[in-house]
Amino acid sequence: MVAIELKSLDEARALFGPRDRHLRLVRERFHVQIVARDGQIKVQGSEEQEKAAAQVLGAMLASVRADGRVSPETLDELQASPKLSPKRGQGKDDEESIEGIKARTPGQKRYIDALKYHDMVFAIGPAGTGKTFLGVAMAVRALKRGIVSRIILSRPAVEAGEKLGFLPGDIQAKVNPYLRPLYDALNDILGFETVKKYIEREVIEIVPLAYMRGRTLNRSFIILDEAQNTTKAQMKMFLTRMGEGSRIVVTGDVTQVDLPPKQKSGLIHAQRILQGVEGISFQHLTSKDIVRHPLVWKIVHAYEGQPQSQDE
Repeated sequence: MVAIELKSLDEARALFGPRDRHLRLVRERFHVQIVARDGQIKVQGSEEQEKAAAQVLGAMLASVRADGRVSPETLDELQASPKLSPKRGQGKDDEESIEGIKARTPGQKRYIDALKYHDMVFAIGPAGTGKTFLGVAMAVRALKRGIVSRIILSRPAVEAGEKLGFLPGDIQAKVNPYLRPLYDALNDILGFETVKKYIEREVIEIVPLAYMRGRTLNRSFIILDEAQNTTKAQMKMFLTRMGEGSRIVVTGDVTQVDLPPKQKSGLIHAQRILQGVEGISFQHLTSKDIVRHPLVWKIVHAYEGQPQSQDE
């Protein structure tokens, strides 16, 4: 491991770049892990990877100390440099493993890679492909490594009133059933007691989508699940909550839209208008990526092959 000392918070911000863009470039080129904590940057990988990454970070830091920013020339050289080959099986952070959770299909591998190197990722695919679970796992990874300071998980839920009125309890009790899958994913990864502790300390928030309005979320890993059930206005509201140093993951299945017939899905709309926007990755998972019970694959496959004329 190589450690690089930083003199100030301003120096760190200039070195990291907007939303940690510079650090992600170094990670992508040299396949290293970079942790920024306690006035240090720690670089971990193979000896070759650590040496190459540390050399580039040193040049970037020298540029910051001389001019207050990373020079465009240094960034151009970094982006043009050839990528080192990733080294398999070196410690617990293998390229296909997150905190002990491994990609089980090529589609999941592409999804994980996108989560590592993009500020905003849309994961679109059928049930059972690991969209939410892998997103939560990456959020936990980022939290443990100090990349973000909190995790925020959200789902659209039917508003309190006519459709939820029959449920007992206050508003939180009414929306909890809609958020339960997010709790389940966290409990599987962290354990019940750890999740409970993090929620009590507000390190993890699990909230209905409607509660996100008006917030600006800095240094947060934000996941919107079941996004096919957002409206266009709700999707725009959610995506614009993104603050400095934050990452967003949006997951959904466009074949299971539960909105009223005349209401357009915000996920389908976002997929159309945001394609090609730099910094946003769209990952499309298919029935080939389903990792639940084998019957789930058969069910999804059967529905995919159902002719439209037989829907009635």
